Amino acid sequence: MDNKSAQLKVSLQDIQEARKRLEKIILPTSVDWSASASKLMSTDIFFKYENTQKTGSFKIRGAYNKISQLTDDEKKRGVICSSAGNHAQGVALSASLAGVKSTIVMPQSAPLSKVSATKSYGAEVILHGEIYDEAFDKAKELANERGSTFVPPYEDEKIIAGQGTIGLELVEQIQDLDTIIIPIGGGGLISGVSIAAKALKPGIKIIGVQSSQACGMYEMYHHKTLSTPPRRMATIADGIAIKRPSRLMYESFISQYVDEIVTVTDDEIAEGIVFLLERAKTVTEGSGAAAWAAVMNRTLSLGKRNCVILSGGNIDLNIVAKIIEKGQIRRGRLIQLSVVVEDIPGRLNQLTEIIAQQKANILQVHHDRLSEGLFLRETRIDFELETTSLEHIEAIKQAIIKMGARLI
Repeated sequence: MDNKSAQLKVSLQDIQEARKRLEKIILPTSVDWSASASKLMSTDIFFKYENTQKTGSFKIRGAYNKISQLTDDEKKRGVICSSAGNHAQGVALSASLAGVKSTIVMPQSAPLSKVSATKSYGAEVILHGEIYDEAFDKAKELANERGSTFVPPYEDEKIIAGQGTIGLELVEQIQDLDTIIIPIGGGGLISGVSIAAKALKPGIKIIGVQSSQACGMYEMYHHKTLSTPPRRMATIADGIAIKRPSRLMYESFISQYVDEIVTVTDDEIAEGIVFLLERAKTVTEGSGAAAWAAVMNRTLSLGKRNCVILSGGNIDLNIVAKIIEKGQIRRGRLIQLSVVVEDIPGRLNQLTEIIAQQKANILQVHHDRLSEGLFLRETRIDFELETTSLEHIEAIKQAIIKMGARLI
């Protein structure tokens, strides 16, 4: 690709004009200084709550900015997009507000809650294909057949300008802001925010965060060989799970405006979600918590005043319990221990006494005499314990080993 001829261009003025269009449509979301996060990181941490935006994510900003600028003829022919979640809802509500018919193609695996939410905003929903790529191809096909305008999730100047309005708000809301930490999927959010922020405050640092299971933009940024993505991306950060990074977005914006890109694992994201639930009293989806997960788990070049964008809150309730459990394990608040002891009377009682002395709470216990690898006179006892920290867990393990038991 000749990127010099194909580059997208978005200016501060484009973003300022987008803000005027969005003035009565979106919520100028709040920014709060977090005492807990700031204490943990020994520097000022602010959260930008885009998870409280209409439709539960920032996506409506870009979608409405694009749809509201269609010609009367284009509006009559409607809009179409493909999405498994937040972009779908942003387009559906934006189209309804602009009086435009919308069609959203979603993969058949899309969570029922997201399908229902998209329909509730007035869209026609078509379920097609097993994965996002198949839904995307179908949406493009339908757009050509119907003469509808295809609304892309990120490779579009008007979409990017809409997302950039977050950058305008941040510079106004946080005086002397040094660093913004932003999740990256396709790159529309980080591109728009960084254009606005750096135009108003050139010294500001922009750090991007990707899921380690969908890290194409990270690889492109660090000049690594792009890995071959699996057919299905099994990550809790599904909102930023983009299979193939956009060379166009990289050359046009990310290579120019972003100072660093890091990745985080699902376990780290789960830990971030739990922290935000417990300390910030806010619900985020996996992609929405990714930026905070990076702050918690990576050594970043933070400044004195840093803002983390919580980009979305549309979490699938069916997996909340599992995410909380993962997060609690990661933080040392929950552990599953397997202990092998002699199969004689009183051993279970000894173990529970040790656990009680260490002031841990037993949530579940399971006795197993038949597992492979056990000697005839041995039994395996599995515990699920509520604990207070990783240090607390280590003290429990040492006390159990001291009594002569074997940990698996």
